[in-house]
Amino acid sequence: MTSSLPILDDRDPRLKLTVENRIRNIFVTQSEDTRHRKEENVNLLPVVTETSSRVLETGVNTLQKTLVLKKQAELDKVDKQLALKRQEFKNRVEALAWRRSELELKQQQTTERVMKFEKFVAENEVKRRRALKKYEAALELNISKQREIEDLTDQLKQLRARKQVLKERMSNYKIYEDYLMKTLDHFPSTYLDNGSESLVMPIIRRHETLSITHRELLQRLGRLEEEVEQGQQHLLIMKQEHSIKTLMANKELSELQSELETLKEKNKQAEVNLLMEQGLSREKVEEVGRLLMAINNLAEQCYLSTYGPLENINILTRMDMVKEYILDKADTERRARILMESGSAMMSRTAPTDKRERGSMKSIGSKTQIKSSSKVSRKSETMS
Repeated sequence: MTSSLPILDDRDPRLKLTVENRIRNIFVTQSEDTRHRKEENVNLLPVVTETSSRVLETGVNTLQKTLVLKKQAELDKVDKQLALKRQEFKNRVEALAWRRSELELKQQQTTERVMKFEKFVAENEVKRRRALKKYEAALELNISKQREIEDLTDQLKQLRARKQVLKERMSNYKIYEDYLMKTLDHFPSTYLDNGSESLVMPIIRRHETLSITHRELLQRLGRLEEEVEQGQQHLLIMKQEHSIKTLMANKELSELQSELETLKEKNKQAEVNLLMEQGLSREKVEEVGRLLMAINNLAEQCYLSTYGPLENINILTRMDMVKEYILDKADTERRARILMESGSAMMSRTAPTDKRERGSMKSIGSKTQIKSSSKVSRKSETMS
């Protein structure tokens, strides 16, 4: 509708009202001296000082087309402002979308940093545990080495003491060695060549054999010591592995125990829920049984032969039979009341001739009313 009308501007001259100052009416026969003289009691036209829009709005003789053009100009101005507001809103929405994308990107970066930091913390924890295990292993190894050093120190002290004893013994036996050497010096040279070889050489060879055996034994002892040390290191490693496996087994055992406790709690809750459901189902079964017993009792009291044997009738048919019986009894009672009311009306119209007959009728009516009230009470009791 706005596009069908021309667009006007406030500067359009057609929207402005211009009032000219008209010249006063002058008669032709009037002299020039009196033309420019101010006259008194002359009604002058007022000059319009209001704005053109105000004059157009309040003017009586203003055309409808002019008012429409004015409203069209105002509507165009409002449309321009609305377009500017829409563009501003669109720019703000785009800025908000850009800021939202930046926030999502920052949130993703923050999440990645948090994941990296958690991974770094987990790796540091693993390294710390590994270093702690290495430290414990090194500490145990140092303790074992310290014990070996202490044992070797004790052995060294014993060997030094034995060496000192042997030195003292050698110093004591030195005089005998010197005496034998001097004795050998006094022997002739032919004596050593003939008879000394048979006595001294076996001793020397025996000594050489014993020295070789001693060296072999020492080497064997060194190898055995190395094997023992390797065995101790292997035993230490096996102990460490056993301790690690024990810790892992204990951890798995604790996790399994926690899972077992959780399963036990779930089983207990499931048993409680089962017991509650069984109790509710038992109550429902008891309620349904009581309802069926009441229906069967009502069917026995309200039995109709048209439905056939009572044993072959189902529950719904029994309820229909009870309903039909009650409706039949209610209809019978209604008819009896109508007959009683009609009889009482006839008796009121005709004068009674005998008091005994009147008393008998009253007794019959009271008996019928008592019977009907008793039937109604029995029906209400059976329905309850």
